[in-house]
Amino acid sequence: MLKKYLAELNKVRLLKLDEEKALWQSYKDTGDLDSRRRIIEHYQPLVFKVALQWRADEPIILDLMQEGTVGLIEAAENYDHNRGVAFSIYAYHRIRGRMLNYLSREGKLNWVYMDSPLNEEEGSKTLGDCLVDNKLEVPMQVEINYLVDQVKTALGRLPAKEQVVIAGMYLEEQEPKQLAESLDISISHIYRLQKQGIRRVRGMLSRLMQDMKKTL
Repeated sequence: MLKKYLAELNKVRLLKLDEEKALWQSYKDTGDLDSRRRIIEHYQPLVFKVALQWRADEPIILDLMQEGTVGLIEAAENYDHNRGVAFSIYAYHRIRGRMLNYLSREGKLNWVYMDSPLNEEEGSKTLGDCLVDNKLEVPMQVEINYLVDQVKTALGRLPAKEQVVIAGMYLEEQEPKQLAESLDISISHIYRLQKQGIRRVRGMLSRLMQDMKKTL
């Protein structure tokens, strides 16, 4: 089943930025269901990448992808394309949230190898490290949630292409060449957008970080 799913994913043609924008307008403004289908199909590889954050057996991975697809559909239905936030950023958290809820609800959190690294790039970081620590005091949990919201807000304020590049490289783990082709720009331009996006986010968050240092 997993091999068959991967074979189907390989057939997915990535949309260019202007194509995706037109599909969102068609879906949200006129209710065109074919546009909705094409958007969901375009972002299906994101579901697979999120599912692979956990080193689990194939049946669990398939279950996670099914849950993640539901999260993707919910994200598409609730997404406001006029707000200027990249859909990949919005959908990532919805997809991952559905997967975590499923694992918790089914009592399968221990099945996904809590002590195994999430991936090679993460080094020794495990799933257990990424889960919310229920022992944290309420003020600390509120502060963490506030910081996450601030980062999301900063990302949402980036110009459209910078959002796509930052989300593609850091959330969807896309290769620069793949992003360049989907945006129809050069790889060197991709790296410039990456640097500009990071610089903008740092600038927007610098005041927040300074205020936090004063309270430590």
